Amino acid sequence: MEPFKCSKKWVSTLFSVAQIAKFVDGRIEGAAELAINQLAPLDSAEFGAITFCAQAKFVSQISTSQASAILVTAENSHLVKNTAIIVDNPYLAFAKVSQWFDWRSPIQAKISSRAVVAKSATIANTAQICAGVVIGESVIVEDGCYIGANTVIGDQCVLGAGTRLEANVSVYQDVHLGQNCIVHSGAVLGADGFGFAKQAKGWQKIYQLGGVRIGRDVEIGAGTTVDRGALSHTFIGDGVKLDNQVQIAHNVHLGNFTAIAGCTAIAGSTHIGENCTIAGLSGVTGHLNIVAGTHITAMSLVSHSIKEAGVYSSGTGIEKHQSWKRNVVRFRSLDKWVKRIKSLENEMQKLSSKKQ
Repeated sequence: MEPFKCSKKWVSTLFSVAQIAKFVDGRIEGAAELAINQLAPLDSAEFGAITFCAQAKFVSQISTSQASAILVTAENSHLVKNTAIIVDNPYLAFAKVSQWFDWRSPIQAKISSRAVVAKSATIANTAQICAGVVIGESVIVEDGCYIGANTVIGDQCVLGAGTRLEANVSVYQDVHLGQNCIVHSGAVLGADGFGFAKQAKGWQKIYQLGGVRIGRDVEIGAGTTVDRGALSHTFIGDGVKLDNQVQIAHNVHLGNFTAIAGCTAIAGSTHIGENCTIAGLSGVTGHLNIVAGTHITAMSLVSHSIKEAGVYSSGTGIEKHQSWKRNVVRFRSLDKWVKRIKSLENEMQKLSSKKQ
């Protein structure tokens, strides 16, 4: 991929429409030689930008967009003013192209003089270790890793090739990350799980003796916590995506390619299958099994295992406060009403039998 050079100081590289179309396996209608210097939203893109239209509700904006190129489906290509790149899935094509415009600087193979690295650690020559980083004993950092400023990595951890830890990440002892993972600032991997035994006065701590095992291509959001296992490991499969401020408790097992949105909490020893999605502000109680392919909508509480794939919800929709208060009272009476209905049904059956 040989980008065009740009004379403008604020743009380091340009890409042609032809390059982008080839990368996303798209077909061009218009000028293949046009230069692209940025990604932009459909409604505000200017000439020199590439954008996309992935939802029917935005189709009306295609004809007025000033973008040099638009990623669209074949049925909408005739609406494009300048150049169309026709693809089956514009949103996926946009996602692929976005990596060409990433704000992150390329890896610089060096270890800062202000980093503290244990002598027994093994650091690849192609890794970048920033100022303030602390790396413990017997840590392995593979090729192309980036460790941001003030990140702390405990003993016996492994970072697979191409993995990136942003600034101020805390990685406790015995946490292994696979290749090409991204961990954002403030994340804590391998802290103690919430394990305590009730005693006569207070609580007895259960020391958490397992570790954390994270697969390839995993992304972990800012402020997210992944607790270490009590005896065995907490496990996060390949391709898992965790949003900001997600809590993964001890001994949780997340199947490959599962995605969990922000402020969701998964309690201990729950197993979630592959290709599941859990929307934001949801909660999953402990020791459950959720089958592969399950989708849980926002603000749901999962209190029992899910054995059949599908879409699941809990809670009630928003409504005016006075109406909500009345319905809360009615919810509390549901059990009583069900018993009354069953009693009436029994009486009706008795009366019906007497008539016969």
